[in-house]
Amino acid sequence: MAAKITKQTQFDAIIIGAGACGLMCAVQAGYLGKRTLVIEHNDKPGAKILISGGGRCNYTNMYASAAQFISQNEHFAKSAFAQWTVEDTISFFETYGIEGAEKTLGQLFPANGKAKDVVQIFTDLCEQLDQELWCNTRVTDVSKNDDESFTLTYERHGKTASITTDKVVIATGGLPISKMGANDFGLRTARKFGMKIVETFPALVPLTITGKQQSWYEQLSGSSIFCRVWNDQISFEENILFTHWGLSGPAILQISSYWKQGESIYIDLLPNQSILDLIATEQRNNGKQLLQTLLSGLFTRKFAEALGEYLPISKNLATLSKADLESVNALIHEFKVTPAGSKGYDKAEVMRGGVSTDELSSKTLEAKKVPGLFMGGECVDVTGWLGGYNFQWAWASGFVIAQNL
Repeated sequence: MAAKITKQTQFDAIIIGAGACGLMCAVQAGYLGKRTLVIEHNDKPGAKILISGGGRCNYTNMYASAAQFISQNEHFAKSAFAQWTVEDTISFFETYGIEGAEKTLGQLFPANGKAKDVVQIFTDLCEQLDQELWCNTRVTDVSKNDDESFTLTYERHGKTASITTDKVVIATGGLPISKMGANDFGLRTARKFGMKIVETFPALVPLTITGKQQSWYEQLSGSSIFCRVWNDQISFEENILFTHWGLSGPAILQISSYWKQGESIYIDLLPNQSILDLIATEQRNNGKQLLQTLLSGLFTRKFAEALGEYLPISKNLATLSKADLESVNALIHEFKVTPAGSKGYDKAEVMRGGVSTDELSSKTLEAKKVPGLFMGGECVDVTGWLGGYNFQWAWASGFVIAQNL
């Protein structure tokens, strides 16, 4: 006969994962007089928060809306963002001493603080609000009991034990970055309960170039250029960075979320000017000028020389043929790149795909098939752009779940 499980009622809910979503959920639950237990397998909370933005934490974006998120249901995040707005995020952090400073494109960083200060706010509040936090604890299984409660099996201090609760929050993040303990726990739990998973991919990730083209990118390693990068879905205007293995930089990270293996992307190396107009002007003023000289003035000498592999840079502007001009225009404004792949989950900032939004209530983030089970943050099929968007989703989803525990 199976041993009887004694229900432990000291917690209104158990939150698995002490990242942005889980910590916000615990704090917001505390404001409502609910007591939660947050279980984290790392030795401290907020591991991914601590490394975000180079340790500065780009904690939201002033322009965040559902439009900057990839999901099979483009409307799903609207309810959460209506319940917890960007203004709410800004106000929350200001209340606890963090003023926002805009860097670029609406990205907000702590004006006089760092990522550790963001985490400190949550750990202090959890203590003040009597929310319990267990680190170095790994949940290995979540099961549903006949009375609709849940039993969580976990490993702590070298021992295996279990605890029961009426509500469970899965806030375990996605598959990036394994060295920080990232795993597929959220996805496995969803599958166990018969929930659909949208195929996952690394997102906001550098792209690799292999084969005969790789040496060309290697010679430009470290070069950064403001560009427009696009495919048939979307375009971004930000810097790209050449590396010894391919391409990185904000514009590349952004487009990577919309890229699939085998597809090409295009780069306008001079997005706000026309190379043909510039050549025509210089032909009138100084037709003897070399194409390389003109390109060196627009880019770096190193980059201009590298373009010599594709363009007649040693020709005078006056002697460029129609075919030459067509080649220059195509290469500068429609530089085609077919990446071999990406740098994978260990270099990705987020995961694309995840638990299907069809499985969750957009208003509460509760699983439709499993009453009492909630999912938020990165494990859900809601993936934001680079620049604080994913944090806004994490805060918003944590808030929404807390209201419904």
